[in-house]
Parts: sequence; structure tokens; C-alpha cells
Amino acid sequence: MLAGPLAAFRRARPMKNTRRDFLRVSALGVTAAAILPRNLTADTGKPAAPAAAPTPREAITARHRNLFNGDTCVYFYNPERWQPEGGPFSARAIHRYVEELATNGVDTFIINANASKAWYPSKVIPTILDGYRRGDREFFRGHAVCGGFTKPDEVEQYMDRAVLFFNQYLDLTEAGVDWLAETTKACRQRGVAPWVSVRMNDLHGHRNFQGSFFNHPLLKDPAMRLKRSTYPSMAGDWTYREGLNYELPEVRAMMFAQIKEVVEDYDYEGLELDWWRQPLCCEPHASAATIAMMSDWFRSIRALTQRRAEKTGRPFWFGMRIPGRLETLKTIGIDIAALCHDGTLDFVNPSGFWRTAWEMPHDELRRDLGPRPAIYGVIEDGANALPTLGPAAKVAREIRFMSASRELLYGNAAGKLALGADGIEWFNLYCTDQSRLPGLTTDYTMLRDAHRLDFLRGREKHYAFSDKSYGGGLSLPPFELPPPLPVILESHWRQAVRLPMCAEPAGKGLRLLVQVVVKKSDPVGELPVSFNGSWPNATRTATDRLLFPCGSLTHHAAAHTAYNYEFPLALIREGWNEIELYNGASGTITVVAVELAVKTAT
Repeated sequence: MLAGPLAAFRRARPMKNTRRDFLRVSALGVTAAAILPRNLTADTGKPAAPAAAPTPREAITARHRNLFNGDTCVYFYNPERWQPEGGPFSARAIHRYVEELATNGVDTFIINANASKAWYPSKVIPTILDGYRRGDREFFRGHAVCGGFTKPDEVEQYMDRAVLFFNQYLDLTEAGVDWLAETTKACRQRGVAPWVSVRMNDLHGHRNFQGSFFNHPLLKDPAMRLKRSTYPSMAGDWTYREGLNYELPEVRAMMFAQIKEVVEDYDYEGLELDWWRQPLCCEPHASAATIAMMSDWFRSIRALTQRRAEKTGRPFWFGMRIPGRLETLKTIGIDIAALCHDGTLDFVNPSGFWRTAWEMPHDELRRDLGPRPAIYGVIEDGANALPTLGPAAKVAREIRFMSASRELLYGNAAGKLALGADGIEWFNLYCTDQSRLPGLTTDYTMLRDAHRLDFLRGREKHYAFSDKSYGGGLSLPPFELPPPLPVILESHWRQAVRLPMCAEPAGKGLRLLVQVVVKKSDPVGELPVSFNGSWPNATRTATDRLLFPCGSLTHHAAAHTAYNYEFPLALIREGWNEIELYNGASGTITVVAVELAVKTAT
């Protein structure tokens, strides 16, 4: 029999190109074994020379490039969309959702199994439904404050909604449907690879550790929680950083048991550890011994996935969703670079917390992590914190939903792919539907081919920048990349910001616009803009409209004014592009945002 398809991936070393080693280590080895005996040269009838073994990165990206990440509630947020006929919630909704993904080109569905507790019927850790009986409103009261509901009428309304929502899970349980297992069944029927994601330190119940039904018993125990995972000047709620402490064996044992269950008892073929929920592991300034201990723990998880691969005869990929600041992660015990170089991790998914990271340096990450792992570009649903309006639909949003804008998705994907990302992971895109705002829905058709740079070239795109270190609880310093905007420009000050973009072909009827958004109350005089070192352009057009609509959102907030500048399309470089701003006026201005459009000429 063949050895496990990932058996030789345990050590980072050159792979031998013998036929035996190719079959032994290749993620495609099982398939190759079936076809190699029939690979005869046409002229001699003798066996053809074996092909060189694909690298781990080549093996994983041959099958997995368009990844969609869904959380534990992805089927349940909008039952009217996935089960329009009504009635008790059923497996039909799961199959319709996966069908939508498959129809629109998703090759890998990463489903999240847990928050603090398991949300599937786990046999090894407490589940979210433990103790709940249909219609028991009081079961949810302790969690209301965690959702921001404190007024008596708000609490009552929340409990009513929670009953309706969690009854859907009960519907499945009472019908004998394990939705986590049903997901793999739906994926297999449609040719989508099923992966599973495990949140490593979810804190949705942090405002009421003792009273929220979200919280695992270990999280209720102060002795199990971190004590130094913040710093004095940090804004926000300290309890949002008081997660489980992985230095403690009880924490590692609990998480390992859950990971082992989803790997061994379910039909998945990839595992993502989600360290953005939350980026909390060990106490900061982790010692070398602590880092080594955590690395060994991750390797024990790797061994789980390898044993599963050997049992099923197909690869079981292992990776992490992480902040892009590798050294900051290392200070809390997670040495991503070492885990990539020694072959523990097959992939990494660097991201922002909820708002997408427009400036993620995939080129630098490749340099630091080496050639072995796949590095995916992660597109979050939040564009940035630029407030926008939809006067016609009477809606207003501080954060635009990316999945309501084809141009925003295409621009974000193009920038990441131009820096060398191996594919795209879509994260939180279903949140657009969850909001139920007029004119704002998730358009799944936008996912088709958006992981391919050759497809994106020559198409309209909307680029933006990350902004605001703090705001709305949707940013988690020090793990976020430092945002370049907003920026204050005193008189005659200059500022450059840079952004990844893809080069565009000529002859497609496209033009390049740069939009600078400032406070309407600022005394804007001369404000020249340079693109990639071009001669500064002072010709501008004032506007109150976005470069592209985002669903029903079409305008800037009333407090802002935007100025559009046009540049030759040929100035766009593959990779990093620089926009330089110059305040030639006598007063101080605040540049709230800089956005760019590759747009059809009109």
C-alpha cells in the first residue's frame, strides 16, 4: 500500500524525484498511482519518466484557490433566502447554500464549527444548545449585554429574536441532522472541497463571562484567562482581550479534543485555526520555552491531520487565519515563520479583523515564510470606515459591505493577487444579507473567477485604503496593520500612501481616477496629487458621489467633500503604487480617504 500522501511533508527538505517518493509525498499521489501504470510513451511503449513531484504549495493550489469561509450561523441568518418555502428549518437550506457557492465557482468551502462552545452536536465539549428548551427566552437573557442590548425593551426584543434563531438549530437536531456533517455531504455532491475552521479564542460573550450562554466553562474561570493581553493606552473594553490562556494545559487539552473531533469524526480535508477570533494565545513577551511549547502543540495537530490523510487516502491540509504582523503573533507564542519553514503549516490566510486589509504585504510575507506554504489573500466584508449614504434607499453606513460591490471585490482581489497571493479566501461576505438593509445584498455571482488575475485585468475596479486604528470594536491593535489614513496635512505638508494594484491592458476604454476625500469644513486650496511619481496634477472635480455605488450606497456623508483627479491608465504598476498628496493652501486639512477607480470612460 502507498504511504500517506502527506507523510513526507513533516520536514522541510528537498524532495526526491523518484517514482516512489513522488507517490509517497505528493498531495496528488493517490491519483498519480492510479494513472502512472498507463503512462507509456507513444513511440517505445516503455514507461514514461516520472514527473517531478509538485511542491506542497503547487499541490494545494492545484485544487484550492477560490475559498469561501462561512461561520457557524451562515445558513441560519437568512432562512427566507435559503428555505423560502418556510416550515421547520431543514437540510435543504444547507444544500441550497452550498449549491450557490458551487454554481459561482467556489472550489473550497471552509465552515466554522465553534465559537467558545461547539455549535454542532459535539461529544467532547459543551455545545451552544446545552440546557436550551424550545421557547425558553430566559436562556438568552444573560447574553443580551454582550450584543449591546441594555435597555429593558431592547433586551426583550433580543430574546424574542434569539428564540426564533436558535429554534432553527433545534429543528435540525430534532430531525437528526448534524449540520456540520451535512455540510460535507453537500460539498461532496457538488465537487466542492470541505474544510473546517476552528476559532481559537472567541469572545462573543466577554461582557458577561458568567451569565452568557456563549461561554465555555473554562472561559468562566478567571484562572484560565489571560491577565496581560492589553496595554494601558489601549482603547476599548479590556474584557475583549481576556481570552483563554494557552500556556495552561487545561486550555490546550480542551481545544485539542475539539480539533481532534472535527478532524477524525467528520469528512473534512482541510483545517484552519482561526487566530483572528481572537488573536489571543499566551501572555505577551512569551519566552522561547513558551513558543517552543506552542509549536510542539501545533505539530501535534499536524500529526492528527496526517493520520487522517493516511486513513482516507487524500491530503488533509493544515493552516491558520492570522493577522499579518508575524512578530506580534510571536510575542504571544505563535511562531508562524518557524511553523511554515519546518513544514507544519500548509497555508496561511493573513487578514484584518473585520475590515479588509487593503495594504497586506503578501510579497513581504512570502519572503518571510518561504516558498513552501500557500498564502491566500483574505477579503473581509468591511471595506473601511468611510461613512456613506444611499439617499434613494434612505440608508447610511459607516462601513460599506464589500459583497455588495463587484468593483470593490475586484479591486481588493487584484491588489492581493498582484503581490503574489495564491488565491482568495472570502470572509464574512454573508454579513451583507444579515443586515437586511434596502439595496444591500450579497451577490454570490461576483465570486466566479475573481481569484484569477488574468480574469480581473481590464475590468472595472474600486480600490480603497484601510483607516482608523480604533472604531466600532472592529479593529484590534496591535495586530492590525497600521492604517495609512486619515492623515492631517498642515500648510505645505506632503504625504505619500501606497497601495497594491494590478497593471491594466491598453485598448479597453478604461481610465484611472484618484479620489481624495476631505472634511467639508476644511479650507481646501491647492491640493495637487501625484501618482507613481508623475508630475503633480492640480486639476480636480468636486463631487459628493462615490467612485462606484456599493449596492444602494451612492454618496459620501454630508460632512465630507470629494475631489476627483484623472491620470493615464498606463501609470499603474503591477504591485505597489504610490499616491502623493500636497497641501498647497495656508490652512490645515484632514484627508479622510483616498480611493481609486479603474473605470470605463464615459
